[in-house]
Amino acid sequence: MEPSRPSSDLSHYLGAFRRHWWIALVATGAGLGGGVVLAKTMPKVYESSASVLVQPMDQDSNAEGGRTKSAVNLDTEAQLVGSGAVAVKAATLLRSDLSPIELARSVKVQVPPNTTVLVITFEADTPEKAQAGSHAFAEAYLRNREETARALLDKRIRSLNLKVRQLTTTLAGINAKLAAATKGSPTESNLQSLRNNSQNQLNSLTGRLNELTTTMVGGGSIINDSRLPDEPTSPNTWLNVGAGGMVGLLLGLGLAYLRERFDRRLVSATDVRDRGRVTVLAALDERSTPHFDDVLQPYGPGGRVFNRLRNEVLASLHENDRIIVVTGTSRGSASTLVAANLSAALARTGSDVILIGAHLPDSVIDAAPLARMFGVAAAPGLSDLLAGRVGLARTLQRTPRIPSLRVITTGGAATAAGLMQSQRLKDTLQSLREQGGYVIIEAPSTSSSADAQSLASLADAAILAVELRRSLRPALVDATEQLQRVGTRLLGAVVLPKLPAVEPGEAAAPAVTLAPDAPVAEVATQQLSYAGRQRDQEDEDTADGDDQ
Repeated sequence: MEPSRPSSDLSHYLGAFRRHWWIALVATGAGLGGGVVLAKTMPKVYESSASVLVQPMDQDSNAEGGRTKSAVNLDTEAQLVGSGAVAVKAATLLRSDLSPIELARSVKVQVPPNTTVLVITFEADTPEKAQAGSHAFAEAYLRNREETARALLDKRIRSLNLKVRQLTTTLAGINAKLAAATKGSPTESNLQSLRNNSQNQLNSLTGRLNELTTTMVGGGSIINDSRLPDEPTSPNTWLNVGAGGMVGLLLGLGLAYLRERFDRRLVSATDVRDRGRVTVLAALDERSTPHFDDVLQPYGPGGRVFNRLRNEVLASLHENDRIIVVTGTSRGSASTLVAANLSAALARTGSDVILIGAHLPDSVIDAAPLARMFGVAAAPGLSDLLAGRVGLARTLQRTPRIPSLRVITTGGAATAAGLMQSQRLKDTLQSLREQGGYVIIEAPSTSSSADAQSLASLADAAILAVELRRSLRPALVDATEQLQRVGTRLLGAVVLPKLPAVEPGEAAAPAVTLAPDAPVAEVATQQLSYAGRQRDQEDEDTADGDDQ
């Protein structure tokens, strides 16, 4: 049984989703609507990009292990685009009221692989601002790079000019000393050597100075200028709607699971088996479930279900088991329907079956359900028998259509409180047991009366009638515990869908109507009259069938 557990769990979750599909649908719709509203209310963001080709200059140096092998370290340059100096220049170009720091937050820089290109992207709430911002930052970056290079170049020129002036002064002093020195003397020779060295240095510095003063400074250029964007990059309507729908669906599934998890009602036969830990003997659906006062035909959908139930019950009973109590887990006619149809199914096999109606009516509307279902008199019944007003033989009524089935109705007394625990009931059940047939007791629900437990203590086996969407899991657990405490073996449960409520104008009149004080002889006469009418109707039906 263990390998089938995952499949059972999956079917349980799928069943929960089918039962609460509307929650997932509503949540998904709400998520889709929320995505649309979010897309409409979110501020629009436009992006425009400009591509800048960065050209190396003398001051550039690439760090070892940089992403590019050129002289320019583009990682450093990408950081410089968002720096304060560039942002200040961009703010000046844009003439914006925003601070340079706020403008810098709207800039993104990307470095395409194996290039010396910076892609500068600017975000704004209008297409024009996005285009202007991207161009302004690209222009500001190039100006900042050019100014930095020009400042370094000017510094080097000033340094060279200083060195040239110093060498010129030094050379002038050497020339003065050389003029005063004696020709051919060692001093003249040394001074001549110093003058030549100084002159060479001066010539070198002058050449470098001339080269620097004629250098054209250029740090790069804009190769792809920013364009006016056609569509906003944010919000993405389809993405928001899809994400909202997915979030709504997940939320709906979660709510459906929570509703299923904390719903104490039993809504399927699987719940009875898994959550209540009770074997399901039979499960009826809307097509096979009888009305509140019907006995199913043996070859109809519902009749076949009760035929299988009869076979399983007979196979589960021990050799000397004769008395079966049928009780419900909630108020209603579920136990009446199961007990009546199970008795009919047993009696159709030729077995002698006695159906005892011990389920006192919940209201005046369904005061005599067994009398209506089988066409017998509503009185005398069990309450009259237990009160000592009549004997057992006078309460047993043979049903017209099923001769081997006899019925003891609830009776005509307004109440039978306390009689279900009487010695007379024990003696009656013992007398019926000795007759050798099967005794089916239609008991009240375990949640409405203690009589169900009392009757179960006198029975050999018990069957629970579970009405879905009306029975609660705690009530099912309590019913099984009550039966266990009195030592009655639970055969299993018969699961029925929620039965329609009996309306005052919907309930049929009793099959046999008696005056309040009618004698027992009149009761028998009415029974025989009713049985005769039934046989005449059967003969007419048979004749009609032969004519066809």
